Amino acid sequence: MSDALIRKLTVIIEETHREADQTIAPPTRKAAAVAVIGNPFAGRHVEDLTELVEVGAMLGRLLAERAVAALGIQGDAAQSYGKAAIVGEDGELEHAAAILHPKMGAPVRAVLEKGAALIPSAKKRGGMGTPIDVPLGHKDAAYVRSHFDAMEVRVPDAPRRDEILVAIVMTDSGRPSPRIGGLTVDEIEGRDGLR
Repeated sequence: MSDALIRKLTVIIEETHREADQTIAPPTRKAAAVAVIGNPFAGRHVEDLTELVEVGAMLGRLLAERAVAALGIQGDAAQSYGKAAIVGEDGELEHAAAILHPKMGAPVRAVLEKGAALIPSAKKRGGMGTPIDVPLGHKDAAYVRSHFDAMEVRVPDAPRRDEILVAIVMTDSGRPSPRIGGLTVDEIEGRDGLR
């Protein structure tokens, strides 16, 4: 995919300084890196979605690098991640799946220098301004409850009917003031993606 097919790139940073009248220090931070791209298969059924699979690999690296840079940290300091896509109305959900699943994960993990856990994901169809909640989980251990979270992402003029909005979210921490138990960050083994 050529950069000419990328219509827009944006980064959104969210910091939480207070939660339930409690000061969060340091603040929890999330960064969403978002690309709005043309959908080469909009309006037609195509069996071979390899082109979008390759787009997923390219966007995995690009968006992961931008999200980590927005947080101002090294890749290995990222704690949670997630990915999502919204397909415009002339596309199929399978177009989002082709971008998000076969090849996006490896480049994201390369930027982070780790990532044993599955990258949580969401996909939907929608028009311009449609929001999507990007699910989040700890990058190395899915059982770390303090990092079960999400970040809402929305671009006012995307996706157009022949576009796909693709987002990757990274965090430098878990939820503000977590206290429901479970595996803690300092207990992570990071071998099986679960613990």
